[in-house]
Amino acid sequence: MKCLSKIDCACAKQKTRALTPLKFKTFRSIWTASVFSYFGHLILGVGVAWEMTRLTDSATMVALTQTALMAPYMLVAMFAGAVAEMFDRRKIALCSLAFAVVTSITLTTLAFNGITTPWMLLLFTVMIGCGVAFYSPSWQASIQEQVPKEELPAAIGLGAVAYNVARSAGPALGGIVVMAFGANYAFAINSVFYIPLFVTFFHWRRDHAPSRLPPERLRRALVSGLRYAQHSSPIKRALLRSFVSCVCVASANALAPLVAKDLLGGEANIFGLLLGVSGVGAVCAGLSVSYVRSRLATETTLKLLAVIAAAALCLVGLSRSLPLTCLGLFIASGASILMISTLNISVQLSTPRWVIARALSMFHTFTAGGIAVGSWVWGEVAGDFSVPVALLGSAGALLATTLVGFVLPVPKDSGEDIEPIEIQNEPQVALDLSLRSGPIVLEIDYDVAAEQARAFYNAMLNMQRVRLRNGDYDWSLARDIAKPDLWTERFHCPTWGDYLRMRSRYTHNDLAVHAKVRVFNRITGETKVRRKLERPIGSVRWTDAAPDVKRDPMEYTGP
Repeated sequence: MKCLSKIDCACAKQKTRALTPLKFKTFRSIWTASVFSYFGHLILGVGVAWEMTRLTDSATMVALTQTALMAPYMLVAMFAGAVAEMFDRRKIALCSLAFAVVTSITLTTLAFNGITTPWMLLLFTVMIGCGVAFYSPSWQASIQEQVPKEELPAAIGLGAVAYNVARSAGPALGGIVVMAFGANYAFAINSVFYIPLFVTFFHWRRDHAPSRLPPERLRRALVSGLRYAQHSSPIKRALLRSFVSCVCVASANALAPLVAKDLLGGEANIFGLLLGVSGVGAVCAGLSVSYVRSRLATETTLKLLAVIAAAALCLVGLSRSLPLTCLGLFIASGASILMISTLNISVQLSTPRWVIARALSMFHTFTAGGIAVGSWVWGEVAGDFSVPVALLGSAGALLATTLVGFVLPVPKDSGEDIEPIEIQNEPQVALDLSLRSGPIVLEIDYDVAAEQARAFYNAMLNMQRVRLRNGDYDWSLARDIAKPDLWTERFHCPTWGDYLRMRSRYTHNDLAVHAKVRVFNRITGETKVRRKLERPIGSVRWTDAAPDVKRDPMEYTGP
């Protein structure tokens, strides 16, 4: 009895810990409104999927409804992440939600007039999804502004719970609405359920501290985000793992209408029930994210969940019993949401704030891309062979993903300090520079004892990753052939504005890398940095008499 009492206390404590972020008013308000929006989106998904089964007998077209729901995250999430860091995230969220409402109302109007077609359904599903996808990175990145850092994992877990609370009842409600009134009313309900979230963001008074520098241009912001991910091992591995895992687990939701119709001989209400059971499993899993992370390493968790989800998919594929199918979907959904949440937390805890929205948008792109591709693949397999073959094939593929973990394991949460630091020493500038002046070349000398050359070189490889992550390029390290103790680090920034942004991106962890390098440097005092404006041949006037286009613009005298 004592043991049971301890277990009950531990579970109660864990549940309380998981719900702690709801103490914070802003997070609680947005989270609650998000539940309603997810209800609407899931009811939309049920309406579109079941309407598709009415309009066509093609298994591929039915599976493509899941692709249409997820493809927008793959198509626009990268742009959404960049825009969310260029401008006020609250305003981006408002504009995105307004677009989702307008397109949803348009689909509802067309449906009530009876002029929808299979491809029209897919088109408007994608358009509505684009609005939601543009909103998502702004919301995810702003969680850090709404809860303390120590509550961030629980808050991320609750973000998944918000979606899956809706999944636990939304699809069943959608099935009831479709059966009782028709898909048209499912589309109408979706339009209404986005409004509370729009109102909540409208009333949020965000403490937005504008940067001293103007926002990056969209192209440069995209490049900066991609460059950071390219040189960050935790992010790269999390993205790869999320994509391959989602390709495999996509079969459960994508083929759920066919499982209900062909394997169980049911109607829309059975389809809604299956999705509802999946949602309940996901809610239970979302509430246990913090508990699982505190007990198991990240890679161990991912491998264990892959095995559990694969076994559950096999059960769904082989079962012709409603209770057994529900059990399989409950387990498969819970395991998959735990995988995605674990990888999401890994990305958030290893990414500094200046690039967090872009990192999350990449994560959403890979996750949604995996689900979209997987839905299409398993839909094709189901069409060419059968639904059970597709489900068993996806289970086998999911088991194979554990092999990726042996080659490219997702690292443990390092606990590194990724908070930004303020560099005190301002560069001395005598040239007349604008933010667009460039390229900027930087050179730093190091005096290193010969016996420490190898250790210094290895430390500089870590420095290289820091420089490239923060936006530099053409990094090199040279050793003087006349004075072997003299080493020169050299790298470029595209413009003077990019150099100033690069200085604002350094974190405490980056500073620690600098400290390990300085140990080898025998040059005392403040580090001497040579900053130069690179000038190609022909960029300097030949004589003082030659006109300076900047100061003396030449008049056009042509015909």
